[in-house]
Amino acid sequence: MADSEGFGRPLFYVGALLVAAGIVLMLASRLSWLGRLPGDFTFGGRNWRVYVPLATSLLVSVILTLLLLLFRRR
Repeated sequence: MADSEGFGRPLFYVGALLVAAGIVLMLASRLSWLGRLPGDFTFGGRNWRVYVPLATSLLVSVILTLLLLLFRRR
């Protein structure tokens, strides 16, 4: 019985993560501003384009860090 409990907890967390990712993807149309923050750089030429989402990456990193710190303390 102890082995199934040890396997169940990570499986639950993976499932919760998949549900959260699904919700984020469903709400992605409402989050269209996320990739267009002032600090996301786009440059290119005639047939090429480079997109560097610097501000978006920093914002997502801060949010995830705060969430992980919140859940880690419990």
